[in-house]
Amino acid sequence: MKLYNDYSSYLLNKYGSKVYRIGIDAGFTCPNRDGSSGTGGCIYCDSRGSRSTYADPQKSVRDQIASRMDFLRRSKGASRFIAYFQAFTNTYAPVEKLKKTYDYVNEFEDMVGISIGTRPDAVDHEKLDLIAAYKNRYEVWIEYGLQSVHDKTLEAIKRGHDYNSFLEAYKITKGHGIKVCAHVILGLPGEKHEDMMSTAKTLTELKVDGVKIHLLHILKGSELEKLYREGMVKLLSQDEYVRLAADFLEHLSKDIIIQRLTGEGDKESHVAPDWALDKLGTINRINEELEKRGSYQGFKSKTRITND
Repeated sequence: MKLYNDYSSYLLNKYGSKVYRIGIDAGFTCPNRDGSSGTGGCIYCDSRGSRSTYADPQKSVRDQIASRMDFLRRSKGASRFIAYFQAFTNTYAPVEKLKKTYDYVNEFEDMVGISIGTRPDAVDHEKLDLIAAYKNRYEVWIEYGLQSVHDKTLEAIKRGHDYNSFLEAYKITKGHGIKVCAHVILGLPGEKHEDMMSTAKTLTELKVDGVKIHLLHILKGSELEKLYREGMVKLLSQDEYVRLAADFLEHLSKDIIIQRLTGEGDKESHVAPDWALDKLGTINRINEELEKRGSYQGFKSKTRITND
């Protein structure tokens, strides 16, 4: 039995069958990489912008969706899908280009949702009006890379925005009736246990709809790789991460949907830690840790929310 509110179960209960996400590289860049913010990019990001290994930026969005759908139908018997605009910042373009990009989803009748990965400093009311219009047909999420609620951390990892930027983006996104998933990273440089738990408590207070919990890991070509090889970065052991993730879950409202419990690069781009490549093993250990404690998501949270 899972002791946290996992995304797969949420989708299964809503649609009556397993729903598969299709990661897409729509060819966008990022204001934190192209010079707009002046930081040169987040220290943990590589040249692929977190896209899935199967996402081919040389293919059109239509072809990326079609080929992945075909693969999942043949290999998994899949019949329901969510289009996940994943790589880089997927609202970083004029509204006209965004609409043309998102509209490819309308060509696929088995698509039930759209999830858009972006930054809090790359949205405005016009863009959110566009995204909200898709709610008539799809389950719509915006995924914001928050990583931490602490400005000292955001500055250290060169996010290029502060917590207040996230807060403002979150408020106007919820004002448009769009579900919000916040990305966080455990083990960021300089963060203590209480800092990470503060992030969990803040997300509960904000009543976010979903959270993706990532492990700080090293990817080839990132600034973090250079710092790691110079001995400037300490990574978590698997035991440390498992305990931290369990602690984090305990402070999140039980109604927040957990879209991810750990994260890793593909074998080709992954540098460290080695144990991070055992994604399923890590997830199982987190569940076992909660069982051992007699605990669960929300165990230390008194705030409850309801997702529609």
